[in-house]
Parts: sequence; C-alpha cells; structure tokens
Amino acid sequence: MQSALFGSHRETADMDTSNPAVFVNAELLRLYVGRRARALIQVVRTEGGTVIGKSTDGKELVVKGNPPVPLTKFVEVIGIADSDKSIHAEIWNNFGETIDTSSYNQLCQLANGEYKQLFI
Repeated sequence: MQSALFGSHRETADMDTSNPAVFVNAELLRLYVGRRARALIQVVRTEGGTVIGKSTDGKELVVKGNPPVPLTKFVEVIGIADSDKSIHAEIWNNFGETIDTSSYNQLCQLANGEYKQLFI
C-alpha cells in the first residue's frame, strides 16, 4: 500500500534530473559555461530579445532569449551559460516586484559550496 505522504513511484519517476540547472550568481556563472544554470536578476533594461540585469551579487548579467511580456522587476532564468557574463534562457519565471536577493545569493553559495550534493 502506497503512503499518501510519499506519493507513488510513478510520480517521482516522471521528474527529469538528467540535466539539472545549478543555482548561480554572476560570479559563479563562469564555472558553468556551456552548462545549464539558474539565476535571479533584477531587470535593468531590455534591448530586443536581450535583458540586461543585475545579479544577486550586484554584478551585471546579460540574458538572451524570448522574455515574457510583461517582465516583472525580478526574473529567474534557466538556460545555458553561453559566456561568463551571459545566459541563453530557455525558461523565464517572473518573481514579482520585490524579493530578498541576499537570501537567493546565499542559496547560490550553498549550492556551489559545502552543501553542493544537496542540490542535484
């Protein structure tokens, strides 16, 4: 008998963990060029299909792709790091007008440091 608390095996089998996106800030992005990354930015300006933003560590990041309209002030992007300063976004998640960027930045540090094994 399956426990309702843990769900069925089929539900967990459907989760794709084959290509995870690591949490990064602008400083950490350089470690993942050519790989999937996840970053939170504060939108500074848009230029066509490019969004210029400020990472949670205060440095500039360039995000390429097809941003949603409208964009909120804070956006999480998931995509391929195509340089040490830019991401080609596959997924855009509007995070609203306010967020604690310091906490997200600490999450990035944890996901790339001592507790890396906990973040797939």
